[in-house]
Formats: sequence, C-alpha cells, structure tokens
Amino acid sequence: MKAHLTHPVFNIVSTCAEELHTEAFVIGGWVRDLLLQRPCKDIDIVCTGNGIALAEAVAHKMGGIQVNVFRNFGTAQIKLDDYDIEFVGARKESYRSDSRKPEVESGTLEDDQNRRDFTINALAISLNIGNYGSFLDPFHGIDDLKAKIIRTPLNPDITYSDDPLRMMRAIRFSTQLGFEIEKESLDAITRNKDRIRIISKERISDELNKIILSPVPSVGFKLLFNTGLLKLIFPQMVLLHGVETLEGKGHKDNFYHTLQVLDNICSTTNDLWLRWAAILHDIAKPQTKRFEVGHGWTFHGHEDKGSRMVPKIFGELKLPLNEKMKYVQKLVLLHLRPIVLAKEGITDSAIRRLLFEAGDDIDDLMKLCEADITSKNTEKVKRYLRNFGLVREKLKEIEAKDQLRNWQPPISGEEIMKTFELKASPAVGIIKTAIREAILDGLIPNNYESAYNLMLEEGRKLGLTLPGLSEGPEI
Repeated sequence: MKAHLTHPVFNIVSTCAEELHTEAFVIGGWVRDLLLQRPCKDIDIVCTGNGIALAEAVAHKMGGIQVNVFRNFGTAQIKLDDYDIEFVGARKESYRSDSRKPEVESGTLEDDQNRRDFTINALAISLNIGNYGSFLDPFHGIDDLKAKIIRTPLNPDITYSDDPLRMMRAIRFSTQLGFEIEKESLDAITRNKDRIRIISKERISDELNKIILSPVPSVGFKLLFNTGLLKLIFPQMVLLHGVETLEGKGHKDNFYHTLQVLDNICSTTNDLWLRWAAILHDIAKPQTKRFEVGHGWTFHGHEDKGSRMVPKIFGELKLPLNEKMKYVQKLVLLHLRPIVLAKEGITDSAIRRLLFEAGDDIDDLMKLCEADITSKNTEKVKRYLRNFGLVREKLKEIEAKDQLRNWQPPISGEEIMKTFELKASPAVGIIKTAIREAILDGLIPNNYESAYNLMLEEGRKLGLTLPGLSEGPEI
C-alpha cells in the first residue's frame, strides 16, 4: 500500500534527506487524517538524523524561506502557505514518575513510533527514494482506523502513566472522530486517572475545549465521568449528577440534562464560549436545591449563584478571565428570563429589560434557552418553542421601536451632578435609576427631553434645587 503524496514539500524533503544521507518520514496526525480524508494543516517530519539540519536544507531549497528553530527541543518549523511543517530527529523517551517531560535521546524510527500515544498516530509514510510513499505501520494502526478504535501502541498503563495527558487525548480523539476506546486502554485510564494531577490546568483545559468543540461533546463528558477524570479536573460538574427522591417526588438528573443542553446548542453554534454557557447554566443547582412540602424540588436563585461561580471555575481551569468569562457569566445569569417570559406572557416592559440587560448577546441567550428544552414530552417542547418564537418576534419589534440593545439612558450621572451642582452621592444614583426604570417601564419615551424633565421632577422630590434657585418647587 502506497500513499499518494500531493504536497510539493514531500519531494523536496525526499531530495534533501538523500543529500544529507538520512532517512525521512511523514508521521502522526497528518498520516491519520490522510487516511480518514480529513483536512490537516500540520505536517510532522521525523528523520533518523538531525531534524534541524533537514529543515534548514528544505528551507534553502525552497528559496530561503524562514526556519523557526527550537534547539532546546531539537525541532524546527517552517510555514508554507497555511501549512505548519515541523521537523524533528527520531528519538526515544524515558519518564520520571513526577513529570510528563521525558528524558530524550536519539533513536530509530521504531523508537519514535513506540513513543506515540495511539496506534492511529504512530503511522508513518516513507519519504525516501527507495520506498517513497510506503506505509510503515508496526502497530496495525490502519486496521484500527478501519475499525474506529483508539488503542495505545504499547502497554496502556505505561503509556498513560508516562504522559497522563494522553488520557485526555484518548477521550478527545474518541469524541472528535466517533471512535471507541479499546477496553484495556479505557480501563487503564480509570486505573491511572490520579496521574492527571501532574498535568498543568492549561494543558487539561486545551483538551477539554477540543472535546467541547466536537460535534457531540456529551460523548467525551460521559467518558470523563465514567473514568473518574471529570471529578479530578471539573468537580463542580460532577455534583450535578444524581437524582434525589422525597415523598415520591424526584428531580431530573442535572448532569445528563446539562449534556443534552450542550449537544442541543452544538447544532446551532460552533462558539466555544456559548457552549461553555450551556455547560454552566445550571452549575449551581446542587447548592440551591431545596425540597418544599407540597411543591417538590426547587432551585431558587441558581442562575444568580451560578453566575457568581463562573469566575472561580474559569480561574481553576485557567480559562480566560476577560470578556469571554463575563459573557458566560451574563448568559448564566439571564438564562431563565426568556423562559419566564415564554411561560407568563410577554409585556413590553419585560422585553425592554431583557434587551437592556442582554445587549448584543440577546440572540445567543435565546439559543441557550431553546437548547435548554430537554423534555421528553413532544407537545410541551412544541409549546415552548412556539412561545420562544413569540418572544423573538417581540424582541425584534421592541428593538426596532426603542433601540434598547446596548442602550444607556439619555441622562448620565455626570449631567445630573452638573445640573444640581452635586458631588457623587446616593441622590445621583436615585435619579439615574428612576430615569432608567421609567423608560424601561414605558412610562416616558426614550428621548433626552422626557428624561431631562423627569430628572428635574425627581430632583424636586429629593429637595434639590437648580443653581441660583433657593426652593425645590420653583424648578
């Protein structure tokens, strides 16, 4: 079996390797994705000599393109159009128990394939003139690709113990590709789960985000849960699991509900942070769960508490503590609002407030709310979706009329202070809030003149006077 190598860099690598009296191979993910007919822009070249020297020779033959050299790692990289091509010498590795960073020494192609994480990533294609395009598949990775199996080349306990991040990668590849993790490899993840503690949170979150961005991320989360990894890397989510019953009344399993919401929203968006909002929308239900006699289970305030949990969770997972986190926080806080509107009917005032608070994220909020419908009752689902359609129509109507998306009241705090010659004080906030609430409630139009007149009226109520006047009633 020979591969049809179309990228021009392969012939150049072959020529340079011949000139340097070394052997060269393309290996790993590019080979895997070639066989799966998936696009891949990362090409890994391994040679039995000096990888940096081979990269420099290839770059020279291609007209002197730039080479990025990483001497500490013995690697070099060149960029060609939108491809990243990395060169490294074949090596073998040994590990200490307290680190995933191996001790590295030069090795053969076989040594290099032995150190790979999975059989499907240990595939290599020769770039040597004598057998150009031939597959080198010592672990039957092609068979595993056909069978859709994730399997380690060597003993999985050693593979995962040496580099515990490979446990996350196994689950990530299983989720991305729709492959099954071979039983012994899966059992080894459970046995070695505690080794994940030596991995940095940044590396763990990178793999977790790739799982979240997969077509059906619930597959990965169930594997993380069943192997025990999820409890170690994201314990707050594990607390959602389980059903409690009192007086014959039980609540839904919020862990599996959350996974269903996540899968639902993945059909409408590829946005990582909107998917994170789906994961965290009910995260505070375990802390707010109460049983009320005659009513059953309640989770009052879980949206507020959940939004306050977001920064801590993002911090622990080393996710960005910037506008992305604030976006997730906002959606968690507001995720019940459209649901309430859909249940109770829609008033202009409620729509104005939702537009004001959600701003440009209103469309994402509606996607989250629609994804949150996981009832098995098809009639109930149809009713909710129909009501959400009405909410969407009303949002468009009010937005067109009042232009409240990302709105700020016409009168600022600075103008209130200037008008009444005030310093910062509670009175300023009282007046500003009165103006905002009056506009949102539809009591006055959303324009400067109406807001200014209300400011004067609210100032009079507080006993304030305009400069040059001694009595409030003369305003």
